[in-house]
Amino acid sequence: MTMAEIVYETGDATAPSTTGPAVVAHICNDLGRWGTGFVVAVSARWPQPERAYRDWHRQRGANDFALGAVQFVPVAPDLHVANMIGQRGIRPSAGNPPIRYDAVDQNLSKLADFASLSNASVHMPRIGCGLLTQLGP
Repeated sequence: MTMAEIVYETGDATAPSTTGPAVVAHICNDLGRWGTGFVVAVSARWPQPERAYRDWHRQRGANDFALGAVQFVPVAPDLHVANMIGQRGIRPSAGNPPIRYDAVDQNLSKLADFASLSNASVHMPRIGCGLLTQLGP
């Protein structure tokens, strides 16, 4: 697989600036909690990703909801939101942030496969930026 160059842009990651298929990706926690950070912008634009994430969590005994899993939610023609479970909880534990890099590695691999099969561009905020400062120590 040939990987495109990463381009950093300033703007709204919920409004991809490209044409054609696109995926808006973001990291979620494994607690079923939604409401802080980038998901606020996601929910303001589309109701489907939050509903799908909450249903996915609520029915986790019968599905793949776990660290490393990804849920691709269609929100418009040629546009999906990728809910990626890459955080254990929401607060640091024993001095460690909630992000789980092994899970994020799995998330990004699944995202790359989906984007490649869909010929989609990927749009996401920088992983882990800002939320820990909002939560505090």
